[in-house]
Amino acid sequence: MSQMTAVNTISIEKGRAQEVADRFAKPKSVHTFPGFVRMEVWMKENIEDHDELHICTTWEDEKYFKDWLKSRENDKAHGQSAQKPETSEEAKSNPILGAKLSTYVTLVQHLPAVEV
Repeated sequence: MSQMTAVNTISIEKGRAQEVADRFAKPKSVHTFPGFVRMEVWMKENIEDHDELHICTTWEDEKYFKDWLKSRENDKAHGQSAQKPETSEEAKSNPILGAKLSTYVTLVQHLPAVEV
């Protein structure tokens, strides 16, 4: 088993990154899912035409991440369960321009030294 990290890179309308980041401020169902290690939200700096967030979740093993993707909790977290279609007004107010998911396997990790 090897830890892995999933990174969801989200392109956002310029000036609206904090609005999207705030959606991740409160823990949701992923935080209690088996194999979940941590979540971090990063904002890429110095992009001129849009903002960019990286939602990084680390898992004990890829199996847990795949289970999360298939889970009912994932559907709920992303609003896919019995949700009415967006109105044209709601779609216009959505600051997200696009997203891309990448996964990485941890090959080397250094933690802070423990003093004895």
